[in-house]
Amino acid sequence: MDFLNQYELPILHAVNDFLKCDVLDFFFSKITVLGNGGIFWIILAVIFFIFKKTRKMGLSMAFSLIIGLLLCNLTLKPLVGRARPFAVDPSILETLLISKPSEFSFPSGHTVCSIESAFAMFLCNKKWGIPALIVALLVAFSRIYLMVHYPTDVIAGIILGVAIGFAGHALAKLFIKLTKLPAAE
Repeated sequence: MDFLNQYELPILHAVNDFLKCDVLDFFFSKITVLGNGGIFWIILAVIFFIFKKTRKMGLSMAFSLIIGLLLCNLTLKPLVGRARPFAVDPSILETLLISKPSEFSFPSGHTVCSIESAFAMFLCNKKWGIPALIVALLVAFSRIYLMVHYPTDVIAGIILGVAIGFAGHALAKLFIKLTKLPAAE
């Protein structure tokens, strides 16, 4: 990963140097919290699951979140073991606006959980899915802005999130069909 670091650290610094301001510092340090542990997306999935009209969306999100946890956090992160940007470039610690994450860097877990959930929503309901995808992309970008992930961590997170969102949606449809769980189409 040293090869990538030499190209990606300058990108992180350029983004930070070009965009850094108090308003964006505040905004991105708050929006990134929506990806913390997937709690925001888990709560949405539970709320959607409660109501028949949005049950399939809640189930799609839940399956996506479970797949993402297993694939991203429990498999890929430890397998790849990529150090965070601040571990490679300690000068980043001086500008860190959030608590120092302790997990490995690749892929971005905040990005995966946000994109997979929002994309599952999008596949069920475009009207709700589009704003959710915008929020998810802001969470994803926040990880670069806050300098806790490399761009490739976030790009991989987006790609994985979309794929996992498709898988979660397909599993939800199959589950509803096999169990005859009441859910609106």
